Amino acid sequence: MSKKRVLIITSELSPYLESSDFAELLNKLSVKTFDSGMEIRVIMPRFGTINERRHRLHEVVRLSGINVVVDKEDHPLLIKVASLPNARLQVYFMDNEDFFKRKFVYRDADEQFYNDNTERMIFFAKSSLEIVKKFGWPPDIIHCHGWMTALVPMFLKTAYKKEPVFAQSKTVFTAQQKQFEEKLSEDMFKMVLNSVPIKDKDLEPYGNDYDGLNYGACKYADVVIHGQSTLSDDIINDFKSTKSKKVVPYNTEWSEDISSLFEVYQTLAVD
Repeated sequence: MSKKRVLIITSELSPYLESSDFAELLNKLSVKTFDSGMEIRVIMPRFGTINERRHRLHEVVRLSGINVVVDKEDHPLLIKVASLPNARLQVYFMDNEDFFKRKFVYRDADEQFYNDNTERMIFFAKSSLEIVKKFGWPPDIIHCHGWMTALVPMFLKTAYKKEPVFAQSKTVFTAQQKQFEEKLSEDMFKMVLNSVPIKDKDLEPYGNDYDGLNYGACKYADVVIHGQSTLSDDIINDFKSTKSKKVVPYNTEWSEDISSLFEVYQTLAVD
């Protein structure tokens, strides 16, 4: 029996970036998955706040050089990699000078929400899936965490659904409390439609604010994990466990023992 493969696509992971408490949980979950014998890879943005020397990032030349189309414009993708300090698993960083070479994550020095956060989100979502295609590494489970991954579950069920590498993939999304009050670009839907071959109706569950991104991702994901104890009423009320969707309530014990969260992977990985 071949080893099951888990791909985590995330905007945060301890020790590289910790925007919420779940960054540490993802670290523990990654290590637990690796120690279990499953294959695991992690993908995240190479934000400018991540110190390349301290974390020993280096460019993977054979994987770099892909151009990713965002709103009809080509953007070069650089791939960097590091080993998670407490495990021998690799973390791949999606990098682009225009989108990520800055000293802050989502806001500038004056606390203003970056006006290109929409493009950054689309770039990260697309580049994460494009690099998996280039790996030729078919994941059984794709765990998406963070609002910058919100489009990934939809992409997998639309634009990428015929890609052989994703044929058996089940998607997991972590739903969290609102992390910003601003809206993304008014042209967000148009930008997405100009970036991937999808239809208007595919974007109907989404909105261009935090709650709208969260909701759309939950709509498309096979599994919704409550990443915090309190969430929006829409997430709580509209998404219940059914035959086609599993909902995992937040568990305060995860910080001490990640085993019950890891069981989500184990259940999905069953033949």
